[in-house]
Amino acid sequence: MTETAEQLDAMFSKLDDAQIARLAVFGNQRRAEPGEVLFDLGDADHGVFVVLSGRIEIHGIANGEESILRVLARGEFTGEVSHLSGRRSLVRCRARESSELLEIDRPNLQRIMQTDATLGETFLRAFILRRVYLIAHSVGDAVLIGSSHSADTLRLREFLVRNGHPHTYIDVEHDPDVQAMLDQFEIRVTDIPVLICSGHLVLRNPTNVEAAACFGLNAGIDEREVYDLIVVGAGPSGLAAAVYGASEGLQVLVLESTAPGGQAGASSRIENYLGFPTGISGQDLANRAFVQAEKFGAQIAIARSARALKCAHPPYTIELDDGGSVQGRSIIVAAGAQYRKLDLPDLTRFEGAGIYYGATLVEAQLCGKVEVAVVGGGNSAGQAALFLSGFTKHVYILVRGSGLADSMSRYLIARIEACQEITLKPWTEIEALDGESHLERVRWRNVKTGTSETHDIQHVFLMTGANPNTAWLGECLALDEKHFIKTGTDLGLDWPVRRPPYLLETSVPGIFAVGDIRAGSVKRVASAVGEGSMAVQFVHKILAGSATYE
Repeated sequence: MTETAEQLDAMFSKLDDAQIARLAVFGNQRRAEPGEVLFDLGDADHGVFVVLSGRIEIHGIANGEESILRVLARGEFTGEVSHLSGRRSLVRCRARESSELLEIDRPNLQRIMQTDATLGETFLRAFILRRVYLIAHSVGDAVLIGSSHSADTLRLREFLVRNGHPHTYIDVEHDPDVQAMLDQFEIRVTDIPVLICSGHLVLRNPTNVEAAACFGLNAGIDEREVYDLIVVGAGPSGLAAAVYGASEGLQVLVLESTAPGGQAGASSRIENYLGFPTGISGQDLANRAFVQAEKFGAQIAIARSARALKCAHPPYTIELDDGGSVQGRSIIVAAGAQYRKLDLPDLTRFEGAGIYYGATLVEAQLCGKVEVAVVGGGNSAGQAALFLSGFTKHVYILVRGSGLADSMSRYLIARIEACQEITLKPWTEIEALDGESHLERVRWRNVKTGTSETHDIQHVFLMTGANPNTAWLGECLALDEKHFIKTGTDLGLDWPVRRPPYLLETSVPGIFAVGDIRAGSVKRVASAVGEGSMAVQFVHKILAGSATYE
């Protein structure tokens, strides 16, 4: 991938003298001597450097090789997305010659983003484009060695991709030189997958939490702090709440168990979201919202799951899966839903090894030119089928009903009908899965005729809906018969105080529910974003005075 001159100019914008003068009040001047390392790969405690005179070099490491990515002169500046979140640097910076620099720390960088629209846009555009470059060129400190037949390899690849962390992936099935790397780190094939951090720390089949810690993805949480607002879940509704809450001055903490975007983040393309006429992938939408929330100062903790809620009185306490806990004066529950699973004996054995719940580029690259099956008749299934048809030999859509009209948007149905690589199988359900370490065959049955067929299909995408992720709430919040959270006027006798509940308020005053987890919600990205932003307005009313709890 070669960048154009226009792309390079956008990545490395040059500030004029007037802009540098405006920045001067936010930073401290310092001198750098030739060869001095201003910050190194993996460092986090440094600011953004603006070159006042002299020149500095940005060094990247890709596939074990170090190279100069860019030489910066007067008016140019360092930094990328990691500077907004306080994560570790993915590059090295060294002074090429004696230089005068302006260093702007993270709090002042966020202040610039919020108070100076022109400068904020210049920094933000450059940071995002630089992160895109690092991902495209695998620049960074991560090497993942795995197998296309390994469920844990797929889990780690998805975790790194969806969190936007650049990495080099080496497949033991296809790379002839991989054995040399395995021998260098004394890694056996049975240790696969292996994650190498910073060229020396070797993790054998790490959990997502261990991977997040390895690369500094997880923001530190001050358990002594009482946050104005804790948002549980970083799907569209949770990210919207984080953006609006932080932009309006609230101290916001977001807890996310895996990666930004929720189920929407695994969507190959969203085409009915306002403002994106050509569509946008769920991951791109989530990444933009994530950066936007961090721009306004929201603290987002990745791979930190809520385990239990203590709701006896405010401030409310959320217990975390690692044994810690956090407190918030108000809470927005945006924990979404969990994928609904088929009742098949071998389903768990093939999850990640032939059975998938999302259709992103990571899964599509595993399929090659073979036949695949998509189970489900909703919009997510339709988008998945169309996306996969560009990678595979043929796609079968299996639905239990007569067709797609009752559950899928008409524009998707029209495209599916026009696609020769897709076949709709109505009245059909899977009744058996077969294979050794990876799915090899699928048997499905026509529920009207009773006839069964066996196909050599190694990849099945389940898009059969989801169940609310409410088990961790215990008995704190009132739920409906399907275990979705009841809110507003639906609470009835479950509402405990004199004033009426706000629209998205749960049975506990000051705790709100938004998005897919809320009873009666519209399962669309646009409505989830609307609910997340709307809930923040009610949070402000709650925080205005303790009388609102009575």
